[in-house]
Order: sequence, then C-alpha cells, then structure tokens
Amino acid sequence: MLHASNYPFTINKVQLSNGSHLAYIDEGTGPETLLFIHGLATYGFSWQKNIETLKKHYRCIAIDLPGNGFSDRGDFSYSINFFAVCIFDFIKKTGLKNVNLVGHSMGGQIAMTILLNEPTAAKKLVLCATAGFETFNTFERNIYHSSINFFDMFSSDENSLRKTIRSSFYNYPTQADEMIDELADLIKTYPSKEYHNMIEACIKGMLSEPVFEKLGQIQQPTLVMYGERDALIPNRLLHPTTTRSIAEQGIKKMPHAKLEMVSQCGHFLQWEKAETINRLIHHFIG
Repeated sequence: MLHASNYPFTINKVQLSNGSHLAYIDEGTGPETLLFIHGLATYGFSWQKNIETLKKHYRCIAIDLPGNGFSDRGDFSYSINFFAVCIFDFIKKTGLKNVNLVGHSMGGQIAMTILLNEPTAAKKLVLCATAGFETFNTFERNIYHSSINFFDMFSSDENSLRKTIRSSFYNYPTQADEMIDELADLIKTYPSKEYHNMIEACIKGMLSEPVFEKLGQIQQPTLVMYGERDALIPNRLLHPTTTRSIAEQGIKKMPHAKLEMVSQCGHFLQWEKAETINRLIHHFIG
C-alpha cells in the first residue's frame, strides 16, 4: 500500500492483465459496492466528498484510470473501450460483488461502455454529468477536435490547470484547491508530451466511440444527474441547446433511467453539490 502526503485515503494498487498497476481507494463496508470512475484529467480523489459520506453505508471504491492519478503511465491507447476493459478486469481481479457503477463525465461514458461490453458487470448505474448523451456528426467531431488547444487547456502549469477545473463549477468551492494542487503535482510526474497525448486520446475517444445509439441495450436501473448550470455539456458553439435537453434525449433511449437536474450547479456536481448527490445516490442504491 502507498500513502501519498496529505492524502486522506490509503492508496491501494492491483496489477491488471495488461501488466499495469491500477491505483484505487477502498473505503467502507456494506452489501453493495459503489465503483466510482472519474472524468477527464482528474483522479479518484474527485469523489472525496461522496466517499466520506457514502462509506457509512457502502463499500466505496474509486479508481485512478490508467495514465491518471497514482496509476501507471504507459504506451496505452487511452480509448474509452481501453478504460472499460481495464475496469472490468479490475472488477474480476479484486473479486468485487454487487457492483454499482458511478461515473462522472468521461467516466460515465466509460461506465456505459462497460455495460455494453459486459451486460452483467453491475447491478445499477449512476451517471453524473455524463459524456455520451451529446452526439456529434463527423463534421462536428472534426471541428471539436481541431479547435481544442490541448496545451492551453491541460498544461502542467498550475494556473492553467486551475482555470480548467474551475470551469467545471458554477460556484467554485475553495476546498477544491487541495485537489487542484495535488493534480498539478501529479502532472509533473509525466513527460509533458506524454500527458498531452493521453488527454488528446481521451477526448478523441469520447468523440469517436459514441454510445448514444446503443443506450437502449443498457437494462440496469440508471440514475442520471446533471447540473442545470453545466458549462461544458452541451458544447454550445456546436449545439446551442440546454443541458436539460441533452439529458432528456439520453434518458429517453434508456429503458430504466430517471433524471435529476440539480439547480445552481455546474459540471462537477458531485463536489459542488455533494450533499444533494449523496442523498440521491443513497436513495437510488437503497
């Protein structure tokens, strides 16, 4: 086991079938397991405010995706399917039972891909500001991909990183500074080009590995949550619509999904409105 300085949780590691080591937080006990999957350019600590409360009722596991946080870096594809395969391998390697997947943003698209690949991998699904509901045609994908300046958005420079994460909030909580500071330190462990290539591959994966047309195949009861003031979904330059509209078009495709819109809240809703999100998850999981 590893202990990061000033880190509130013990960091565990398991070796996956591809030889890499996946870092994860494992807190609490209970008959149900919540497996948290973070979004783009973050890590397991982004679920801190949820784990601290929900571990009283459930076993709470938050992973660092390969190439992120305290997990191994490597010459990986960093596609959505790659992450989905790694997480299912993690579930098997650790012998997890009664799994409920909880994904934020890109992590939500990964969670849906897991269930499309392995329909019995989880009992229930929780999606927080999930990617994958907003659809892009080929022309829009090319515009989106070419318009992103990855260096400016995801630089290892602390000020640039702080600006990126702050855009995920409607009302930025100063407590998030701790998370940003540690992410900045972790990014310094990458060669700069390697890190930017990973981020670019993740964004390309979200755009080129759509799940929307397959959502009807997901049979698990699903809780979908979005912040009403989400500034990242939809991409308003390409889709001048509302977050609610994107959310509704997604749940209409899913046979057992329900939607909760969280007021006065941005994209990082599990941190910004943790009390509300924890209550909704607890009520949904039971």
